[in-house]
Amino acid sequence: MQELFINVSRYRFPTNLMLLPFDEFDIILGMDWLTLHDAVVNCKRKTIDLIYQNDEIVWVESNDLTGLPAIISVLKAQNYVKRGYEAYFAYVIDSKVNEKKVESVPVVCEFPDVFPKELPGLPPIREVEFGIDLLLGTTSISIAPYRMAPTELKELKSQLQELTDRGFARPSFSPWGAPILFVKKKDGTMRICIDYMTIKKKYPLPKIDDLFNNLKGATVFSKIDLRSGYYQLRVKDSDILKTVFRTRYGHYEFLVICFGLTNAPAVFMDLMNRIFKLYLDRFVVVFIDDILIYSWDETEHAKHLRIVLQTLREKQLYVKFSKCEFWLHEVSLLGHIVSASGIRVDSSKISAILEWKSPRNMSEVHSFLGLAGYFRRFIKGFSMIATLLTRFLQKDVRFQWSDKCQKSFDQLKAFLTEASVLVQPESRKEFVIFSDVSLSGLGCVLIQEGKVIAYALRQLKPREKNYLTSDLELAAIVFALKIWCHYLFGEKCHVFSYHKSLKYLMTQKDLNLR
Repeated sequence: MQELFINVSRYRFPTNLMLLPFDEFDIILGMDWLTLHDAVVNCKRKTIDLIYQNDEIVWVESNDLTGLPAIISVLKAQNYVKRGYEAYFAYVIDSKVNEKKVESVPVVCEFPDVFPKELPGLPPIREVEFGIDLLLGTTSISIAPYRMAPTELKELKSQLQELTDRGFARPSFSPWGAPILFVKKKDGTMRICIDYMTIKKKYPLPKIDDLFNNLKGATVFSKIDLRSGYYQLRVKDSDILKTVFRTRYGHYEFLVICFGLTNAPAVFMDLMNRIFKLYLDRFVVVFIDDILIYSWDETEHAKHLRIVLQTLREKQLYVKFSKCEFWLHEVSLLGHIVSASGIRVDSSKISAILEWKSPRNMSEVHSFLGLAGYFRRFIKGFSMIATLLTRFLQKDVRFQWSDKCQKSFDQLKAFLTEASVLVQPESRKEFVIFSDVSLSGLGCVLIQEGKVIAYALRQLKPREKNYLTSDLELAAIVFALKIWCHYLFGEKCHVFSYHKSLKYLMTQKDLNLR
């Protein structure tokens, strides 16, 4: 590019420029241009003198007089911090992280059809179909739609169009009709939920602790999340009329499972258990539409991953690639971080607890204990710390928040941030139980090879407060054996208690009824 001009301090300097692939600088003035204008650079004063037409000198001064920041050693920085100086840590991250693609992930690249951008349409008829059972004598239910904000109405209209276009819903003339509401998802988008009332089924969802029992020794993990999992399972033809929901745009009925149906998780769990029956507790863990694949080395993991993806392909189940994670050495699952070293609390999941403000009523105490109690196995002494708070769960107890309650509340939040890493038990290896009692509760810890597997505590029942110390010590042992019997059955176990009299329990002639 020739015959261009550069404006420098109101002066126009002619120049010729060459286009180069540099994003960091707008213009680079080379030695030829600086020589042509007799440039004199003063580094100390941060100025440049340039010769303009008629030998006029143009003086250019830098606006940044501070220059580069001073750099000090780590030892000097530590010394300043010890002396009370304030220190700040700043870092820069690249927000334009390249997204992974299916083609770039080993094994996964062999199954591009399992990761479509959208579901292909109405799912096939499967071995499990969703049915809606009603209480005997129930007549058709028709409830007026809830009022919605203009933004919600706009979103509703858009989603209704999408659901009908893809064949998941259709206009209905059924006398049934339930109202709908929106629930915000993690990514900020809105999900339609129907406010149904149906009979709960008894199909059991697995306990979270039981899901992790077989992960001991696993070092490679992959996590798969189905794309709109509920939309991949049909509703029985005879029950479609019961899925009707009412909107200001008309009546519609679902042909697939929709969010809001009481038994949706249980029925979908039944489907997934049937599909992966041969692989459960070998290298697959399933919780509703989340699939965890675990292996002991990468070679084995490639085989396991291929089996799971092939199964999904055969069953025409589709996966959302952006929500999946592959070939990891630690993975987040159901609020826990799973790795070869054990299981720990996922710090991102306890942020809600740490930011929780002091409860103002009984309902907020219930909510806090319900959320914090999910991680109780990681906290030594959880039951004792929460004693004052659990008192509010009793009937006829008046809510009165005291300084002691606040201290207990703050302790629970602090201990969650310092929660231990728990290892998974391994069969055919000895277990050790340590038990102890206090004036307010029983406590025990399960250990294998010197590493903690779980903590367990409970408060004393009113009648137990009258027990002898020896009876309480024995009660603590019985408590431990009951809650961990699924680990200890058929295994060798050593039990340690702080009460020596229990040593002679089996040799005593007279024992009380307890």
